[in-house]
Amino acid sequence: MNGSTNDPSAPPAAAALVRRLVALCGRVPADLIAAVGRFSIAGVFWRSGQTKIEGLAIDLVEGEFSLGWPRLADSAVYLFREEYRLPLIPPELAAPLAAFAEHLFPVLLLVGLATRFSALALLGMTLVIQVLVYPGAWPTHGVWAAVLLYLIAHGPGRLSLDHWIVRRWA
Repeated sequence: MNGSTNDPSAPPAAAALVRRLVALCGRVPADLIAAVGRFSIAGVFWRSGQTKIEGLAIDLVEGEFSLGWPRLADSAVYLFREEYRLPLIPPELAAPLAAFAEHLFPVLLLVGLATRFSALALLGMTLVIQVLVYPGAWPTHGVWAAVLLYLIAHGPGRLSLDHWIVRRWA
């Protein structure tokens, strides 16, 4: 009736099991959450950036490496002109800026350098994409925003250059 003991004040076994599971979930290290978040969100933006350039292809997960001098793909400007149609910024400027940002900030996130600022920049890009380009993709962009907000609020964790720099010089 109320668990395996005869004590009427004892919680049911199911409640005790739930409490133990919740406590176990609370023990997931924040450093692990930050590392997985950094790697995952970096992959999203890196892959997007790779679609905008030619001459350099690096995919650590798939094992694809084509090293060369990167250049903006012709399709990138077309994409910004015909599909994205950002106001206030010409596609000839938006395409290379986006390609650069989608390569720089993910690399910084991966190594955990200037993590909060990199996450803030990518959050800004996410907001632009959500509001001006693909407003119907809010579930995806919401997940991106949640990861980026976590990194902005809590930092990259101990497995990062930011942590090492702070420990060394702060």
